[in-house]
Amino acid sequence: MADALSLIPAAVQRNLSDKLYEKRKYAALEIENTVKNLTSAGDHDKLSKVIDILVKEFAKSPQPNHRKGGVLALAAVTVGLSSAAPQYLEQIVPPVIESFIDQDSRVRYYACEALYNIAKIVRGEFIFFFNQIFDALCKLSADSDPSVQSAAHVLDGLVKDIVTESDEFSAEEFIPLLKERMNVLNPYVRRFLVDWITLLDSVPDFDMLGFLPDFLDGLFNMLSDSSHEIRQHAVSALSEFLQEIKNSPSVDYGRMAEILVQRASSPDEFTRLTAITWINEFVKLGGDQLVRYYADILGAILPCISDKNEEIREVARETNEELRSIHVEPSDGFDVGAILSVAKRQLSSDHEATRIEALNWISTLLNKHRAEVMSFLYDIFDTLLKALSDSSDDVVLLVLEVHADIAKDPQHFRHLIVFLIHNFRSDSSLLERRGALIIRRLCVLLDAERVYRELSTILEGEDNLDFASTMVQVFLLSQISSLNECLRALNLILLTSSELSKLRNLLRGSLVTREGKELLVALYASWCHSPVAIISLCLLSQAYQHASVVIQSLVEEDMNVKFFVQLDKLIRLLETPIFTYLRLQLLLYIAIETCSLFQLLEPGRYPWLLKTLYGLLMLLPQQSGAFRILQTRLKTVPTYSFSGGGDQISRAFSGVPFSQYMMHHHEDGDAEDYNINSSHQGINFAARLQQFENVQNQHRGQARIKRTTLIAPPLLLHQRTQSTSRKILKKRLWSITALNLPGIDTTDPFCLL
Repeated sequence: MADALSLIPAAVQRNLSDKLYEKRKYAALEIENTVKNLTSAGDHDKLSKVIDILVKEFAKSPQPNHRKGGVLALAAVTVGLSSAAPQYLEQIVPPVIESFIDQDSRVRYYACEALYNIAKIVRGEFIFFFNQIFDALCKLSADSDPSVQSAAHVLDGLVKDIVTESDEFSAEEFIPLLKERMNVLNPYVRRFLVDWITLLDSVPDFDMLGFLPDFLDGLFNMLSDSSHEIRQHAVSALSEFLQEIKNSPSVDYGRMAEILVQRASSPDEFTRLTAITWINEFVKLGGDQLVRYYADILGAILPCISDKNEEIREVARETNEELRSIHVEPSDGFDVGAILSVAKRQLSSDHEATRIEALNWISTLLNKHRAEVMSFLYDIFDTLLKALSDSSDDVVLLVLEVHADIAKDPQHFRHLIVFLIHNFRSDSSLLERRGALIIRRLCVLLDAERVYRELSTILEGEDNLDFASTMVQVFLLSQISSLNECLRALNLILLTSSELSKLRNLLRGSLVTREGKELLVALYASWCHSPVAIISLCLLSQAYQHASVVIQSLVEEDMNVKFFVQLDKLIRLLETPIFTYLRLQLLLYIAIETCSLFQLLEPGRYPWLLKTLYGLLMLLPQQSGAFRILQTRLKTVPTYSFSGGGDQISRAFSGVPFSQYMMHHHEDGDAEDYNINSSHQGINFAARLQQFENVQNQHRGQARIKRTTLIAPPLLLHQRTQSTSRKILKKRLWSITALNLPGIDTTDPFCLL
């Protein structure tokens, strides 16, 4: 060590560690001259020893002034070595780079100055240490001392010049370091990194586009930086790269797509917009190359369709349509199951637009890849059923279309209806809010008769009698309140004029056609769960005598609030256009004598219709609105018109006991025995009546079991006080006697029952 120290004069060593910069600089010049002499003499051993002394005794000294002099001396050595410097760089450069992290800011400053001077001498040879220098400069760019930052900036400019001129620069070795540093949040470092990326991308010999997936995520991360300047630099760099992608014949879309998908869900609005814009371009440019990423891309697009930013929503919708229009097959790597999984997940979104597009994707897949979708049916079926409870009508209508599409296959049709009934049973609110809408829509999308037959068959064996009764009422509303109605309630009324017209026409001809008869018989079993529903079914099918018989069979237990509410609805629905034919049939019967044409066409066919309507009138509470509506309708029948049909009316209202009368009259006035063995056009109404009474007895028995406290029966005629009864009876008699019906004994008001 003593021999080595002798190479540097003691005075030079003292000045090199002096606190004054001028003395250190003078000492550095002396060392430069000494190195020049040794270089000229070719004494490489002594040169190495001089460098070692400067490193150990000065550059790595515990004393700050020694370290300052040490880095200056190493730069002076490089200058003195001149063209011979490259072979000594491994001794010179590392100690200077280490000084970049010195605790003393002045040491860091002089280290930048020293390395700058070294770089000017060796130029291209400097590339060998590029990664170490880049890493050091990256840290110095965020130095707390402005003078150090300034010195580092000057050095950075020289290094950039050297890199752009060099043929030895290795991007493959540099990119991993760049990728690692891209996660730094300091704005000065970010600016430093973006500048380097922009510089390298501008050099034709460097293929930075090929390495874009390695640092793309870092650039996107900078879009949410608090500094406007950093955001602008990141946007500029990304825009340049996107333009290059558009012009490049070969791009690795897949790796970048994974990054974009993650960034599309960023909490930062501008980041989401940029990511979804890139995805949009990727789908247009590299559609086929992105096949295996379709599910991930769709998972990013669907939430953005409901973004609060309008521009993001528009780009997302455009991308969604573009993606859906691409024709690919499972053999190309298209994963139908993955797409369905994404759509299923997005059906739980809080946003309606996203749920709608998820359903549109399921529908699209059913149309394009039905076999594959059906293989995943059990994975999505429950979710589709839950979607029927969605708060949005548009979503419910779309999910019904999907269900109907699935149910086109016979093996899935019953599955759908069974699951639908199960959901109605387990979720009463769904039945109340959506029941009518769901049934009507299915009748439009599928065959209405088929839907009703299947529902009726399932409900016939329903153990929960209250649920079955409620379901039948939903059927009733969906069947007879659709024509000329508006959406009075989103969950009950659907504006349409033809969705169930075929079904109603079949029922009207149930006493004439085989198809109508079969439909009536098929529906009857489940309709038995509700008296009002069975009466309505009879009115629709023009089975008026049976309707009257059903009314006669009702007992006190049936007269509850629920019954009267349903009856009230029925009376009001009788005034709607859908029952126009029924009201006209009243006129046709009454006009027999005065119009020979009517007499030929309708020879007194409907005495039981009038009896049925009066039976309903007798059931209604007198103070109810429905009572007044029906009474007013019956009052419109002219009194003089009954003379032509007096004999039939007289016989119909003769007061003969019900059990005896049933042996003499059948539907439409035909005189046939009405017993268990008789039938009309193949319909055994006596057996149907027995079926109705059996079901109602089950309901009554179940009601008795559930009744835990004494509930007073409805206020009936015999329970009222004598004076009140007289007044009510008088009013009811007036409604009959005002018609002057021939053959009617008005002293026996029960003849109408």
